[in-house]
Amino acid sequence: MAIYPNLIIEALKNVRYPGTGQDIVSAGMVEDDIRIDEMKVSFSLITEKQNDPFIKSLVKMAEQAILTYADPNIQIKGNISVKSKQAPRPAVTAFLPGVKNIIAVASGKGGVGKSTVCTNLAVALAHKGYKVGLLDADIFGPSVPKMLGAEDASPILEKKNGRDLIIPIENYGVKMLSIGFFVKKEDAVVWRGAMAGNALKQLIGDADWGELDYFLIDFPPGTSDIHLTLVQTLPITGAVIVSTPQEVALADARKGISMFTGDKVNVPILGLVENMAWFTPAELPENKYYIFGKDGCKRLAEQSGYALLGQIPIVQSIREAGDDGQPVALNPNSITGMAFAELAGHVVDAVDKRNRELPKTGIVEITTK
Repeated sequence: MAIYPNLIIEALKNVRYPGTGQDIVSAGMVEDDIRIDEMKVSFSLITEKQNDPFIKSLVKMAEQAILTYADPNIQIKGNISVKSKQAPRPAVTAFLPGVKNIIAVASGKGGVGKSTVCTNLAVALAHKGYKVGLLDADIFGPSVPKMLGAEDASPILEKKNGRDLIIPIENYGVKMLSIGFFVKKEDAVVWRGAMAGNALKQLIGDADWGELDYFLIDFPPGTSDIHLTLVQTLPITGAVIVSTPQEVALADARKGISMFTGDKVNVPILGLVENMAWFTPAELPENKYYIFGKDGCKRLAEQSGYALLGQIPIVQSIREAGDDGQPVALNPNSITGMAFAELAGHVVDAVDKRNRELPKTGIVEITTK
C-alpha cells in the first residue's frame, strides 16, 4: 500500500486537542512538513505555547491514529517533533533583566511574621519612591495577596515579543505575583517539590516585571528544595533574615543564615530583623512589654557580625491591617509605620554597601557526581 501525505492528514483528523475538542488538522496544529521515506513517516505538531500540558498525550494519540487509520506498519513512533508558536522562555541567566536588586526575605521557621515584614517592607520602599516587585514564593501558604488587598485579583496575559506574559498585579505601588492568584483560596496546594519549583519559575520567567529597583522574594519558612530552586534560578543580591526574640526562633534563624552563607549557595546576609520585639498597647504607646524576651535577635546579629536592620513591635493594628489588606506601612506616622520606614532605609543602605564591597552574586550551580 502506498503512503502519501493526504492519507496521514486524514488519519490525524481523528485526533482531538484535549484543551478545545477541535481536531488537530482543523486547529492548524499539523505542520506542512510531512516526510515519507517508504514506510517511515515524520512531521511536526505546532502548539500555541511552550510546555503545553497536553503535548505528550497528543503525540501518542497522533501515533495511534496513523497506525489505526492509515497503516499499522507505518514507522511513526519517535518521528513526531513538536514546535511552538510562542517564543521560548529566556535562559535562566536572562531572567529579570530590568531588576537591579533581588532580595530574599527569609526565616528559619514559620510563625515569626516573615510575610508581614516582607509586604510592609515592599510598601515602605515604594513610599520612598523606589520601583518595587514582590514574589510570594510561599507556594503552600501564600498570604501576600490578602495582605496587599488583592486577594480577588486575576492576573492577565499579554503578548510581548512573541510570548504570552503574566502581568503582575499592582497595589500600593508594589507589583506582585503569587500562586494564590491561580488557585482557589480555600483549596490546599498539594504539589511535589518539582511542581512547586516549576510554578515559581513561571512566575519569574513568564511574567513582565519590567524595570525594578528592588525585587523582594517572600521565601517559604525553613530550608527546602524551593529555596534551592530560587537560588539556582536567580542571582540573589542578599538575604534579610526575620526572627522573633526567643531562643527557639533564634536557633532556626541561625539555620537560615547558614543556608545562605554556605559554600555552595554563598548569598550575602544584608542583616536581621527582629519582629515582635516588644508589645506596645495602643492606649499606652510609650510602654514596652518584652513578652518574647528582650533583644534576642539583636544579640544574634552582634554575635554573627551582621547588621540589625530593624526591630518591629507587636501592635494590634499590624494584625488587623494584614487581615484587611491595608499594610501598616501605608501610615508612616504610626508607631509601626515608622518602624517599617526605618527598616526600608536600613535595607537600602545595606544593599548599597553590599554592592560597593562585594561582587555580583551568581546563580548557584549545584552538580551531582
